[in-house]
Amino acid sequence: MKFVEIDRYHRQTILPQIGREGQARLAQARVLLVGCGALGGVIAEQLVRAGVGFLRIVDRDLVELTNLQRQVLFDESDVRDERPKAVAAAEKLGRINSSVVVEPKVLDLNGKNVEELAGPTGDSEPVNLIMDGTDNVDTRYLLNDMAVKHSIPWVYGACVGVEGRCLAMAPPKTACLRCIFPDPPSPKELPTCDTSGVLGPAAALVASLQVTAAMRILAGEMTETSPLIAVDLWRSRFRTVSTEDAKRADCRTCGLGRFEFLDRITDRRSTQLCGRNAVQVSTHEPGDIDLHALALKLSRSAAVSETQYLVRCDLHDPKGIRLSVFPDGRAIVHGTTDPKRAMSIYSRFVGS
Repeated sequence: MKFVEIDRYHRQTILPQIGREGQARLAQARVLLVGCGALGGVIAEQLVRAGVGFLRIVDRDLVELTNLQRQVLFDESDVRDERPKAVAAAEKLGRINSSVVVEPKVLDLNGKNVEELAGPTGDSEPVNLIMDGTDNVDTRYLLNDMAVKHSIPWVYGACVGVEGRCLAMAPPKTACLRCIFPDPPSPKELPTCDTSGVLGPAAALVASLQVTAAMRILAGEMTETSPLIAVDLWRSRFRTVSTEDAKRADCRTCGLGRFEFLDRITDRRSTQLCGRNAVQVSTHEPGDIDLHALALKLSRSAAVSETQYLVRCDLHDPKGIRLSVFPDGRAIVHGTTDPKRAMSIYSRFVGS
């Protein structure tokens, strides 16, 4: 039921940094949030409580038990039902603020769909801001390509262990991510939640820093270059690094206009999922899966359940393997960490 609360944002509008004009800007804002885990859940909740007009949430994953230690929008019923994170988040956010339009997208963001999801090449109105709630380096560099190409502000955030960092960028005025970090580190170089864990309060703090930067951008208050903020929450250490002179004429993205991650050809690939006995398999032809037809096909060799978002099946042979297949052709193969085996199972039961 829709209702109006005249004073809903009173404590926010009396802030001189926001005021009624800033609140009106927030109400008109359209935001794309990529990832709805530890960072993304806090980002989504705070933006919705602040009164942004539209929030599109893109997340590829399902809620699992290990998420609950730090991912604030989910509960045990979401784990039990293995619900898509974007959908579970959107429903809870709708109960927090029914005046905000929250649009869930159960998708794996890639170079083929990011421009449509952000609006410049899609049917919907373009977004005003991109928020990074991911745990994937390649996706962050893809978002940077997208932001630079279409001059969309975006806010980077990362957290692992007890440390994290945040940086707001507004191309073409400011340095981009690749000005500061020219080459993405290889996966072997980076700690992950699987190897180093994640302190829930650290993720919440980084996400809050991201939302503060987002509100400054959307309210029209952030005009200067933003510093890179790094934090070690366990030791209460904060450090800011100026990016005022970081913009580089020879930057491959914002200087030379090369969008290597955006232009990368997406082919079938497999990715071991952090902290889980599962592998994600993606295909080169997204959007071509008829879930109902697939459910009928798999029912001959598995125990199958079907929703509007996915088909889930527990295979009879090989035992201990569960498939979660999404409309975009992507699947999560539970019960293995071997990418080659996951690809083989996908080809056998879903198709080549």
